[in-house]
Amino acid sequence: MVNIDSQQRTLVHMDAERVSPAVASVGATTSRSVCAVMVTYHASAETLENIRIVLPQVQELVVVDNDSAAGEIASLRESSQISGFQLIENHENRGIAEALNQGIAWARSRGYPWVILFDQDSTITNGFILQMFATWESHPRRERVGSIHPRYKDRVTGVEAPIQRAKDDGGPLTSLTSGALMPTWIFDRIGYFASDFFIDCVDVEFCFRLRASGYYVADSKEAVLLHSAGHPERVSVMGFGFSPTHHSAARRYYMSRNRVVVSRRYIRLFPGLVLHYVYLTLRETAKCLLAERDRARKIRNFLLGTWDGLVGRMGKRENL
Repeated sequence: MVNIDSQQRTLVHMDAERVSPAVASVGATTSRSVCAVMVTYHASAETLENIRIVLPQVQELVVVDNDSAAGEIASLRESSQISGFQLIENHENRGIAEALNQGIAWARSRGYPWVILFDQDSTITNGFILQMFATWESHPRRERVGSIHPRYKDRVTGVEAPIQRAKDDGGPLTSLTSGALMPTWIFDRIGYFASDFFIDCVDVEFCFRLRASGYYVADSKEAVLLHSAGHPERVSVMGFGFSPTHHSAARRYYMSRNRVVVSRRYIRLFPGLVLHYVYLTLRETAKCLLAERDRARKIRNFLLGTWDGLVGRMGKRENL
């Protein structure tokens, strides 16, 4: 279940279409008004640039920082004062899911009917928000769409990430959280992001939960998000070329644990989807074990995460 504090619990039950007095007084909220939510961790100059690019396309932006260093948070504070976005400071790393929940709750307290979510290293392109709304408006069952996603291109190579599509509706099987446009009523219907996941597979779990509840995951043919997964490097092993992501050893723990949990949770509902997801997981893990650095530690964390996923140990794990 999603862990949120008492203030957030109140916000979860707010009417998503209600406009708060603060916003109504300036006429900021309409049926297409959107608040951007960005989660930061060790924010960089690139992060500040991505914030600058997002701001003109949305009505408001809230940045939730997961305990960046003193100099980094000082830069965020200064940028917040200059550019006018809201900054929520966590004095510990509360994980991507809980930080997203904080930002979404803040947006709902301001009466926003839509939120769009971003990682700090994601860059939107011109007309992004309008293109995302156009996708929603043209969907034949738009009243049942719980999440709309863009096309994802690697910012360095320009290669577009492949999309695994569900056979029933043709929408993405799952998709990244970054760049996702969501109506805020969806969180009343199916709950917030799973904060006990901490990081990794938060997006996959939410997409499966959407589908399990009878909602759709849609994607835009026009909107493009520039994004990089990990730090991919092209390698060749015995003549076979591939690109491992080089995620950290700590991330390997959360990836293996949360993938086990997602698979166990949804295998009976979506056996075909989950088996395909397991196949993709095994293939990506094999790339890691074949070609990445710090393999001994990553193997250890992979096994530890698998065990914790099987026994149900969730939340943040120390000493990874």
